[in-house]
Amino acid sequence: MTGFPWGAFAQNLAPAAGAAFGVMLVAFAVGVRKGLHRIVDIAWGIAFTAVALVTFLVSAGEGDEARRVLVTVLTSVWGLRLAAHIAWRGRGHGEDPRYDAMLSKAPGSRNLYALRMVYLLQGALVWLVSLPVQAAQYVPGPLTGLAWAGTALWAVGLFFEAVGDAQLARFKADPANRGRVMDRGLWAWTRHPNYFGDFCVWWGLFLLAGDSPGAAAVAVVSPLMMSYLLINGSGKPMLERHMGERPGFREYVERTSGFFPLPPRR
Repeated sequence: MTGFPWGAFAQNLAPAAGAAFGVMLVAFAVGVRKGLHRIVDIAWGIAFTAVALVTFLVSAGEGDEARRVLVTVLTSVWGLRLAAHIAWRGRGHGEDPRYDAMLSKAPGSRNLYALRMVYLLQGALVWLVSLPVQAAQYVPGPLTGLAWAGTALWAVGLFFEAVGDAQLARFKADPANRGRVMDRGLWAWTRHPNYFGDFCVWWGLFLLAGDSPGAAAVAVVSPLMMSYLLINGSGKPMLERHMGERPGFREYVERTSGFFPLPPRR
């Protein structure tokens, strides 16, 4: 395997950033028109897909063709499924309470504050978190067992995200479950199957860049950051604070793993 093409990879960083911020700016325009800044959550998955596709075009002639196609397809499938699910889940709803609370404290224009603190910030996060997707497309040499292990881990993650989301949607659709805690299916094994799935997806995509030590050293910031955000940042802690006063939630916490799937405790 030849060395990692640092020059070509560096030239990709700007177009990738342009793709991420471009999607977020379009989402901002739609959000202002609709008066709903929750649109940024739909844009999150689309922005990763855009970064993968732009990198695939820019990296033509670099890296391994099979790896380039594989990482682009995996990222696009994950990103578009997530965007479609969030769009379907949010249909007919008003503004997300998180954004309402944030933007109610805006010093000056609510929309300009949303642009800075929501859209541009998430665009920067997309660019940073997508480093494995970008770096993998420049890794020379054929796919190895490490890359296939990453693909398998990605598949586990997609399974937990998609199945967990579908189970929760069915649970919420039943009026008899209003106010109750979802504790069935995957949700009996982990309180956050969708967050655990996201965790697996990004460590899996990282392994696709792992055949090159140089690419891995750059790309590892992504799964580390996502792991922190999901487990200790804006993921699990924020949701559990919101759920904390719901009847039955404390008992659910006592018998169910907080993140990694484990058999329910009796």
